Amino acid sequence: MSVESLFPRLEALLPKVQKPIQYVGGELNSTVKDWDESTVRWALMYPDAYEVGLPNQGVQILYEILNELPGTLAERTYAVWPDLEALMRSEGVPQFTVDGHRPVRAFDVLGISFATELGYTNMLTALDLAGIPLLAADRTDDDPIVLAGGHAAFNPEPVADFLDAAVLGDGEQIAIAISEVIREWKEEGSPGGRDELLMRLAESGGVYVPRFYDVTYHPDGRIQRVAPNRSGVPWRVQKHTVMDLDEWPYPKKPLVPLAETVHERFSVEIFRGCTRGCRFCQAGMITRPVRERSITTIGDMVEAGVRASGFNEVGLLSLSSADHSEIGGLAKGLADRYEGTNTSLSLPSTRVDAFNIDLANEFSRNGRRSGLTFAPEGGSERMRKVINKMVTEDDLIRTVTAAYSQGWRQVKLYFMCGLPTEEDADVLGIADLARKVIKAGREATGSRDVRCTVSIGGFVPKPHTPFQWAAQADHETVDRRLKALKDALRGDKEYGRAIGMRYHDGKPSIVEGLLSRGDRRVGAVIRAVWEDGGRFDGWSEHFSYQRWIDCAVKAGIDIDWYTTREREENEVLPWDHLDAGLDREWLWQDWQDAVNDVEVEDCRWTPCYDCGVCPTMGTEIQIGPTGKKLLPLTVV
Repeated sequence: MSVESLFPRLEALLPKVQKPIQYVGGELNSTVKDWDESTVRWALMYPDAYEVGLPNQGVQILYEILNELPGTLAERTYAVWPDLEALMRSEGVPQFTVDGHRPVRAFDVLGISFATELGYTNMLTALDLAGIPLLAADRTDDDPIVLAGGHAAFNPEPVADFLDAAVLGDGEQIAIAISEVIREWKEEGSPGGRDELLMRLAESGGVYVPRFYDVTYHPDGRIQRVAPNRSGVPWRVQKHTVMDLDEWPYPKKPLVPLAETVHERFSVEIFRGCTRGCRFCQAGMITRPVRERSITTIGDMVEAGVRASGFNEVGLLSLSSADHSEIGGLAKGLADRYEGTNTSLSLPSTRVDAFNIDLANEFSRNGRRSGLTFAPEGGSERMRKVINKMVTEDDLIRTVTAAYSQGWRQVKLYFMCGLPTEEDADVLGIADLARKVIKAGREATGSRDVRCTVSIGGFVPKPHTPFQWAAQADHETVDRRLKALKDALRGDKEYGRAIGMRYHDGKPSIVEGLLSRGDRRVGAVIRAVWEDGGRFDGWSEHFSYQRWIDCAVKAGIDIDWYTTREREENEVLPWDHLDAGLDREWLWQDWQDAVNDVEVEDCRWTPCYDCGVCPTMGTEIQIGPTGKKLLPLTVV
C-alpha cells in the first residue's frame, strides 16, 4: 500500500523556520524509488542537522548501495531544528524523510549512524516525532527496527533501551545481509512478528540485539556479567570488516547539497583502518586492519565523482592519508590530470612524520595554499610517548620550516588536554612548541608574516582503546590548564600575536565521557535530559552542562564514577561482549606501556604485535604498492 508524501503539510510550515531549504530534498544524485515496488525500506538517519549530516560518508555509501538493490529503497532523514520541531508537534506532522517526505514510522528499518555520542538526544526527538515508542520493549509490529551503527555503536549500552539492534564495523555488506533477512521474513508472512525478525538477525552473529542480553551488577555498581537470555544468541557479537575496498567504490554519485554544509567537496576514502597505534584513537583501533584502495580505483572514483557532482574540491580521506603506500604517485597523477581546471585536491590533517613538501606542492598545485594542519596531540615529548604519537619536536620544527620556506604562511596544530598522566607542564609545553614554530617560520622566510593556530580538545577515554581503563581528567583541571596556556600565549610579547588559540572547555568532554563508557543505567539520564529539552548537544549554543548534572542526580547516577574513576584490569566493561577483534590482554599491556612511556611501532612496517584483529577476524593488512600509474584523462 502506497505511503503518501507529507510535503503538502510540511510546506506550509517552512516559511516560518530558519533554513527551510534543508528540508525540501531533491538534491542532485538523490533517489526516490517506487514504494510499492520495494519490499524492504530503510530510513537512514544522521542524528544532526542537515548541514552536518548530508556530507557524512557512511550514510551516503549505504544510501547508494541499498538503492542499487532490487526491491529495496533507502531514504534519508536528519534532525530537525527546534523551530520546526515545535511546529511539527503543533500541526501533527511526523518525522519525515527528505527524499520522498514519507513518514519515518512507515519504513522497515530506521538506521541511525552515530559518529558521536552527543547525538543521542536527537535520536529520541526523531523517535518521538515519528510516533515510534522510545523504549524498544514498547514497540509493536507496526514500528520499524531501530538499528544503530557508526563508531559510537561499539558501545551502544547507554542507549540499549532505545535500540532494537546495533551493528559494529563496516556497513556495506551487513546492510545487504540485513535487507535479505527482512525480505525473506516478509515474504514468509512475517512469522513470529518483531521478536522472530530480531531473533533471525541476532542468530546470524552479525547483529547485536540488546534485549537478548541480561546485565547483572555487583553491590558496588560494577558489572558482574552480560549474558544471553535465550539460546541461539552468541555470547559475543563481532564487528564487520570489508576486505577488498576496490569492490566497493562508493559513493559513485555523491549527493550535492542544496544548503550550505560543513564540507562541500567530493570525498574519496583512500584506505580504511590505521595501525599507527595512537592509544587515544578509537577510530584507529576499531577499524583495523589497514586496507588500501588501489591507485587506479581511487583515480576512477575521483573522475566519476567529479563528473557526477560538479564539486571542485576532492578530499582524499582516511585516518592518516599520507600513509597510503602510493600517496606520492596518487598526488602527482591527480594533480597532472586536473592541472588547469578548477578542481583542487585536499588532505585532512597530516602526520608530521608522513608529510613532505613534494606531496604538499602537488596537492596545492591547482588550489590555494591556505594552510597546513598537523596533529602532535601532546604538548611534550613525554606526553607524545604516553599516547604513542611518535613525533619529536625536531620532526615538527623541520616540517614547518620546510612548509614556511615553500610559501605557506599558516600552520594549524591540534592538541588534547586531559590525557592520562598529564601534568600542568605538559600543557604549557604547547606554548613553547608554538613559539618555536613561529620562530622557525620567521627565520625561514625572513618575514614576520607567519601564523600558527593552536586548537585544543578535551580528551575522552573511549571503549576498545588502551585508555578504556583510564581515569578521565575532571573539567576543573582541564579548564585550569587551558587558562594557564592561554595566559602564557597572551603574555608573550614576541610571539603571542602570531599564535591563535581555539579550545573547548572541559564540561562537554565529561558528558561525552559519561556516554562513551556508560552502561545501560545511563539511559535514564539521556531520557531525562531529552525530556528537559536537551537537543543538539554537540552544538555549544544548545549544550547545557547543568542540565546533564541535574538529570544525572535525579536518575541516581554518579557521573564521576563513570568518568574520573580508573578501572581495574579484571573489571567487566559494558562493551566486553562486543568484539572489535582486539585482544583484551594486548590492550591492557599497551595501557601499562603508556604509563611507562613505552612506544610501539606500526605493524604495517614491523613484525606483528599480536593485537588480535587479523587472526580473530580472519583478515589481513592490505597495502600496495601496485606499481600502477594514473593515466591522463581522455578528452571526449
